[in-house]
Amino acid sequence: MAEKQVIISVGREYGSGGHAIAQILATRFALPFYDKNLLEEIATGKNVDVRNLEKYDEIPKNPLISRTVRGFNNSPEENVALMQFDYLKKMAAEGTSFVIVGRCAESVLKNVPGLISFFIIGDKEVKQERICRLYHATARQALDMMRDHDRRRKNYHNHFSEWKWGDMHNYDITVNSSRLGVDETADFMEDYIRRRILQW
Repeated sequence: MAEKQVIISVGREYGSGGHAIAQILATRFALPFYDKNLLEEIATGKNVDVRNLEKYDEIPKNPLISRTVRGFNNSPEENVALMQFDYLKKMAAEGTSFVIVGRCAESVLKNVPGLISFFIIGDKEVKQERICRLYHATARQALDMMRDHDRRRKNYHNHFSEWKWGDMHNYDITVNSSRLGVDETADFMEDYIRRRILQW
């Protein structure tokens, strides 16, 4: 890949295969891949146990028990989110290229010229079948998982971002992975990314 900074941000509905697609893109472009493992690097740098951070990952703060005093917030959910946002901004400022899943990246890094953002959706039945297959869940359990994960992601994103989660106006491309499947959706996204890079 050319020596141009490329940051690929992938938001996703639960069960859409967005995580798998992001991993495929990271492999094809030989880029570091970040999801929950972002916290491992942060924890290492701060010399803390990553398990103390993971339980607050991509979770909106509880307004009933959190408060801000003189710029300091006692919400662990908010502090973990802000640590991730700062780390993403630091990598971007250093010119690092990478693939990032979630973490409000399309909003946090919106002013980075090398950012390309996607949001992956899917048909309910296709997402349900994928979840049943991957997690050995019943159809009912799969629907509950879809509802709970997407609600949590939406609440988290909309709390920390000025943009609405999943609003197609806030991403370069919103794509339904149910139409082509995971691999061919990745093919489509790869082609788009390469075309964008040629324009820089």
